[in-house]
Amino acid sequence: MEFDLSEKLAIVKMIDSVILADGKVHNGEINALGQLMNSIHFDSNFIVQARNIETEQGLLILKGMSHQKKKALAAILEDVAISDGFVHQKEMSLILGICASIGIGKEFE
Repeated sequence: MEFDLSEKLAIVKMIDSVILADGKVHNGEINALGQLMNSIHFDSNFIVQARNIETEQGLLILKGMSHQKKKALAAILEDVAISDGFVHQKEMSLILGICASIGIGKEFE
């Protein structure tokens, strides 16, 4: 799936938020992020840029994506959360909140 530049920034912003949600960055999360860099085509500088956008701005961009892209994002976030072998409650709450904010809350649960 191809995402445009603004979508990638918003996606990386949300991925970063999920990784940081439980207060620990695990090796599995770093590995998952590395794989995502290859699959959706971004580099480590992109993470710095993504951290500079406001969460609300990111959510607005994501809300404008197609339903198919939103479902792909939900799967990406879930994969990142589980990549350390355990989905922390803070990670799941954040993911459900993101999904609800972009209009895919009910079907994702």
